[in-house]
Amino acid sequence: MDINLYEWLGYLASLIVLISLLMSSIIKLRWVNLIGSSLFSLYGFLIGALPVGFMNLGIVIINIYYLVKIYSASAKQEYFKILPIEKNSEYFNHFLDFYKEGLKKFTDPVKLKANSYEVSFYILRNMVPAGIFLATKHNEDTLKVELDFVIPEYRDFKIGSFVYEDSKSQFIDKGYSKLISFTSNDEHMSYLRKMGFKEKDENGMVYFEKVLSD
Repeated sequence: MDINLYEWLGYLASLIVLISLLMSSIIKLRWVNLIGSSLFSLYGFLIGALPVGFMNLGIVIINIYYLVKIYSASAKQEYFKILPIEKNSEYFNHFLDFYKEGLKKFTDPVKLKANSYEVSFYILRNMVPAGIFLATKHNEDTLKVELDFVIPEYRDFKIGSFVYEDSKSQFIDKGYSKLISFTSNDEHMSYLRKMGFKEKDENGMVYFEKVLSD
């Protein structure tokens, strides 16, 4: 085999490892880094650079260890809880400030600080504030979702399923039978579809709607 092919393998492995470091999700980081380090280990052994091969083989084992640990924990029963946001909450403002760069993808964080919402709560996952939900009254039976934000470490759809399926009675009990959301963000649209929202078009205005049922 021509040595240039080995070099390309090294470049590819380097690129994949670099991409892995850009991942905000820990699970994605581990998986992508596992692929990159595996290729790097193979590259090291092929060119006879044993320190490179063994070091990256060690990284492969470390990634596998943590992935097994993550998925083992995921298989266990997790604890979710909704915690209402109090008016003039100092923690609420700190939360918005801390995650303002991520929030800018979906809304203007400054506008959220008024906290004049019909429904507002934190989502706790194993007692960690992992997400925030804010909604205003759209009409008598419909809530408009102003923000449904989950911090990067917990973006695996479990929180969304907990809010929109396991806890939908919290909306129904308040007299709301529908939720709507307006967005132009492709990532958010994909998320809404997975949560059971249907795309609607009313007089040229596109929005997403989820009908709640007992």
